Amino acid sequence: ELPLILKGKSSKDARAIALEALDAVNLKEWAGHLPAELSGGQQQRVTIARAFAHQPALILADEPTGNLDTTTSDSVMDLLVNLNREKGITFVIVTHEEDVARRCTRLVTI
Repeated sequence: ELPLILKGKSSKDARAIALEALDAVNLKEWAGHLPAELSGGQQQRVTIARAFAHQPALILADEPTGNLDTTTSDSVMDLLVNLNREKGITFVIVTHEEDVARRCTRLVTI
């Protein structure tokens, strides 16, 4: 919430935006927990929520689904695709996962 407040959002608005972002990655019920209380996959999903809560034009994502099970990985990729389509957020994703790469609109192989 603090970064949103520093950007000029009210505490109430910052809280609502943060909870909406956590809800989008299915972690709203964990809002009051410390990072040490979350699994690695949950921490990764919180990072994704933090990134898009600010509605940036570009998000750089290094292995955004790397520590996630298949179901959660699919859910996160659905979210990233929807954010791209609905909000115009561009994602540059680095991945070793072919399933993730196939869902991207442009692919650069190095």
